Amino acid sequence: MSDGGLILVRELGERLGFGELIEQHLTDSRGKNMQFCFADLLRQSVYSRLAGDEDLNDAGRLFQYPTFRLIGSEEIWDRGAALTSRLQSFETEMLAEDANFAGLASLSRALIAKAEALDSGYRTVLDMDSTEIPVYGEQEQSAYTGHFESTCYHPLFLFNRDGDCLAAKLRPGNVHSAECWEGLLLPEIERQQKQGKEVVFRADAAFAKPEICEALESRGVKYAIRIPANENRERDVAELLPRPVGRPGIKPIVWYKGFRYRAASWTTARRVVAKVEHHAGELFPRIRFIATNLTLPSRGVVRFYKKRGTAEQWIKEGKQAVKMTRLSCHRFRSNEVRLWLSVIAYNLGNLWRRLVLPQRISNWSLTSLQQRLVKIGGRLVKHARYYWLLLAESHLTRRLFGSMLRRMEGLPLPAG
Repeated sequence: MSDGGLILVRELGERLGFGELIEQHLTDSRGKNMQFCFADLLRQSVYSRLAGDEDLNDAGRLFQYPTFRLIGSEEIWDRGAALTSRLQSFETEMLAEDANFAGLASLSRALIAKAEALDSGYRTVLDMDSTEIPVYGEQEQSAYTGHFESTCYHPLFLFNRDGDCLAAKLRPGNVHSAECWEGLLLPEIERQQKQGKEVVFRADAAFAKPEICEALESRGVKYAIRIPANENRERDVAELLPRPVGRPGIKPIVWYKGFRYRAASWTTARRVVAKVEHHAGELFPRIRFIATNLTLPSRGVVRFYKKRGTAEQWIKEGKQAVKMTRLSCHRFRSNEVRLWLSVIAYNLGNLWRRLVLPQRISNWSLTSLQQRLVKIGGRLVKHARYYWLLLAESHLTRRLFGSMLRRMEGLPLPAG
């Protein structure tokens, strides 16, 4: 067998109430005569992506793995997991129904809420970013985009500072990077503020739109959004642009400045922080501008904004580890479903990393977790009344396995 480490992720998921959330948010429209229960099919779809087996054709191989029997209910422990044809109809038909499609987003957010209830701070930092998912067929609503120089989809993601994907939306390839921002961002702001939390928002220059700043300010949300450079803004930092006199050192010379600025499309002046860097061997300085309503010093605003780059890393992990890029169905709705299944798999993997892993390996990427802790060989031994799962001891040692189980047992049971 392979993928033996999925047993740990399954235990964490059930500890957080994943099975109950499936029943609450998703509906089985089939009759009573069915071979596989709805929850087992969803677990197989999600956990196979977490193991890096995103193609439905892989189900013909995975159904023989004892791991994929054990992550389901006891009904399939002897029979085996579902085959390709069953999973295909499950993902493209059952989950594509309006109620279940909306339920996937609710399930993913409710799963994160369970983890938030375990350790919730007074402040929430939200990062929004978009990415490119190339396609190579005739998928509905795919389009050529000159910026990416490819035919693609252009999904939008919203993360918290712990790396959890709070919301996602699959969009046609030719839309603006900030398109549909309000549908993802505003409900999350309302949810966090109802819990009494302070909300801070970060985004790159694609989201430097006056309507976004006005919406954040009207809700009392702090923000740091990069804005593109132009002649008017550079005029406000003109004294920082000349190259310093003398031989340049190895380290770049960095200056910061904050000032009030009102763009032509803005209804009011806003604080803008500039960072000017002079590097050895470069004729012109590097200039960056950030629009913000934070009260931090200028250098603190820049340091806070630079942490936004972790959102790009999380999207990269989603693409590489749980295969968010595998959107090969013709129908747009089916591809939306597949994206949400990958998002749920990503969130389970990220919760495993931040809630269960020991501190010394808590910075591993999802790809490293996949290769070192999930792809574990082993053997399933069946006795008359119980099963023995024997795993090979490599990166996943007996000591590490036991420590993760103890951490799971130590998690307080989330309410609801």
